[in-house]
Amino acid sequence: MAHPNGFIDLRSDTVTLPTPAMRRAMAEAEVGDDQYGEDPTVNRLEALTAERLGKEAACYVSSGTMGNLIAILTHCGRGDEVILGDESHIFWYESGGAATLGGLPFNKLRTDRFGMLDPREVADAIRAPRPGYPRTGVVCLENTHNRCGGAVLRPEQLRQIADVAHERGVPVHVDGARIFNAAAALGLPVAEVVAPVDSVQFCFSKGLAAPVGSIVVGSRDFIQGVRANRKLVGGAMRQAGVIAAAAIVSLTEMTERLPEDHARARRLAEGLAQIDGIHVDLETTQSNIVIFRPAADRITSEEFIAGMAEDGVKISNYGLRGLRMVTHYQITDEDVEKALGTARSLMEGAAVPVAAAVAK
Repeated sequence: MAHPNGFIDLRSDTVTLPTPAMRRAMAEAEVGDDQYGEDPTVNRLEALTAERLGKEAACYVSSGTMGNLIAILTHCGRGDEVILGDESHIFWYESGGAATLGGLPFNKLRTDRFGMLDPREVADAIRAPRPGYPRTGVVCLENTHNRCGGAVLRPEQLRQIADVAHERGVPVHVDGARIFNAAAALGLPVAEVVAPVDSVQFCFSKGLAAPVGSIVVGSRDFIQGVRANRKLVGGAMRQAGVIAAAAIVSLTEMTERLPEDHARARRLAEGLAQIDGIHVDLETTQSNIVIFRPAADRITSEEFIAGMAEDGVKISNYGLRGLRMVTHYQITDEDVEKALGTARSLMEGAAVPVAAAVAK
């Protein structure tokens, strides 16, 4: 497969380009003013998505960050507390939007290495109604879990958290940016995966390869509130059917092929694990994300990234978590082998630990 700028780009599945079918759908999309609910393509996308996820309604938004933000704002009143994992995307990468715009404090709980929260800790974190305590507004989960290497939460795990939260009158929101990857990894319909929770946000612009857009699903009343908060943070879109058309192709043509990405990620992870000086947690490599760490006494992360790029392979620096590769529809088996070969050569070239080299 030809790659833009000649690079094999494994930095993220956000780098995917729209497919030819998406480009045709965008060019031919029937449109109207979404502000008035008159864009037929957006309306079709929202109805199709709600049905697919087994929820009552959906609202199309510009990004996953916007989707999570307005879902949280809708679940909470100003000053309510948000319970979420200390490794969650909402906490790490979404500019503290809920705290900044909603006055919503975060209560971070420990995330285990598979992206799960301890139900007992969630129960203990939900506030009792008493003066001086903020009200608990929502519990947030993530599936698949980005910083935990693409680990997948099963429906029964979501239900454990939902049962604890619902007993206390607290809703549960899932940042499901890659929820179709979770469903593919589990071999389950996506509606079954998200059945226990109240709302879900997921992205069309990652593994599903659309050029832009995310969506929030939930009850009809909840989505009414989401629409109001979408307006609050930037307004409804106009002739958004042009981009919604690509998202429809995502739902109808791209979800079934996700296991291919997972198989390639597995090959990457297992191949990296066989290279002397590279550590990979194979147990958490469950979808299309591979997080790994080259031995710091042999090569720095920056040197490894630069060496990969010099040979035409782009990967991302994940800070203290290590380095990251993400497979997607533009990555082939040949690309995986090229990436592994380059990684192997880099580690062989850095075979002498830095301390030993200095000692000589």
